[in-house]
Amino acid sequence: MVSAKACWAKATLAIALTSSAGALTVAVAAAQTGGTQSKGTAAAATQKRGSGSDGGTAPPTTSGTRATPKASKGKATKGPHKPARPNDLTLTGARCVPASECSPAKFHEVSQGGYLHLEGHELRAGFVVAFPRSPLARISRLSPVARIANSSTEGLIVRVPKDAHSGDIVVRGTSSHHSNAFGPIAVVAYALHPPAPPAPAPEAQAPAADATPFGSQGMWIWYLSKSDGDSIPTIAAQAKAAGVGTLYIKSSDGPTNFWTQFTAAMVQEAHAQGLKVCAWQYVYGNEPVGEAELGAEAVADGAECLVIDAESQYEGRYSAAQTYIETLRAKIGATYPLGLASFPYVNYHESFPYSVFLGSNGAQFNVPQMYWKDIGTTVAGVYADTFEQNLVYGRPICPLGQTFENPSATELVAFRSDAVPYSGCPTSFWDWQETTATGWAALAAPLEADVAIPQPEATSPLLSEGSKGDQVLWLQEHLAGAIPTQEITGVFDAATKTNLEAFQTSHGLPATGETDATTWADVLALTPVAVDWTGSTPSG
Repeated sequence: MVSAKACWAKATLAIALTSSAGALTVAVAAAQTGGTQSKGTAAAATQKRGSGSDGGTAPPTTSGTRATPKASKGKATKGPHKPARPNDLTLTGARCVPASECSPAKFHEVSQGGYLHLEGHELRAGFVVAFPRSPLARISRLSPVARIANSSTEGLIVRVPKDAHSGDIVVRGTSSHHSNAFGPIAVVAYALHPPAPPAPAPEAQAPAADATPFGSQGMWIWYLSKSDGDSIPTIAAQAKAAGVGTLYIKSSDGPTNFWTQFTAAMVQEAHAQGLKVCAWQYVYGNEPVGEAELGAEAVADGAECLVIDAESQYEGRYSAAQTYIETLRAKIGATYPLGLASFPYVNYHESFPYSVFLGSNGAQFNVPQMYWKDIGTTVAGVYADTFEQNLVYGRPICPLGQTFENPSATELVAFRSDAVPYSGCPTSFWDWQETTATGWAALAAPLEADVAIPQPEATSPLLSEGSKGDQVLWLQEHLAGAIPTQEITGVFDAATKTNLEAFQTSHGLPATGETDATTWADVLALTPVAVDWTGSTPSG
């Protein structure tokens, strides 16, 4: 949770396209071508100290790669560019096959790794089909290629290369003998008819904050042994005097290190003292299944909520994040109170999978690490920036503040007071062992009256052409719900701008191609497309 003040380099969105498709029975006439740390600053990518494994060393930081689903461009499908003589090598048709792996309404749309049935004149098995190397690119000697084959059931077919993109295709017979350009063919990086995704958490049944431990002022405990000597009665007395009703106690670190301080007996003793107990675990993404299992173990020990502390190690690891969430939800249930405690400034961590951790099957509560003094800002500033960056994910925001670094009583009271108009969710603080007598007194002090929201008032992030990161992914996943050809890349390109302008026009909004607050409100009313990051091929 605590880390060095300012490593504010933006993370690069790691994108790797992979794909697969169902097999066809093919007779091929020619061969196919083919650091010690466990707590870190919410706003920075480096940490200054760590809980690790009670003195152990944390796994090295690796961002990994993620597969990014892409959808087709919104360009009308056309036939050959010009009439061809009957005896010329001519491509007159290309459609997705077999039907079970294709969209019934879009026969020119095909998955990377899928198959196209080809029609035309002078076509031969063994001829090469060239595909665009980037969306709508011209065919060149660097274009991805695959050879035509004979299928006993579909005739002349070609398997779409894994690095192919949407656009016109060309058949090559020899170096000087090639067909007309035909298309565009919409090439997508996901299975068109994937297995049904896991059922999302039933949002209507998600608990409200005041019905969970998130509804009480909280204090985070890193080491029980350093928090009033591991004495639950002493801890309970201090907590009650400070108006603290929920303890967030560390339960595990990584995929194998379950901390002995978190036990069913400890939870029961805290309950007997009138306190709620939540577990929190630090996760890395190297072994997400193991991490999920340790989270579920803390739940089985009686934790009333679980908070995921995922930070820089999870940047770029969308597949790991989804594996973790799906494994965890399968063990704890769809409505068990789950929170995410991570970086407050989304735009400084472009490749962190907020959209997975806070997605429909993920955490119902967003608990950003709003350490204003550690970040180097003010209480008012951390609220304005955090809420502007996080509201688009649609989760209650429960501010996590700091008592470490000895903030003033005025700052602590202000932090607690600002939570009322901003979110209505009580604050919690990192952490018990670093809270001074002044800090404890400030947690019990009356809140400020008539707190004014500073300007700019919490709004939505303004995205425009050239923006990139998880907020762009979140925008594209929703926009694709209305415009199926919208690619999901995490990059706000010209096509995304065009699609957003069309969406704005259809909703009576100024066609700015930018995500002002009004546009966000309408976009977020859409149902986002389902994205499966867990397989060898992402599917939507």
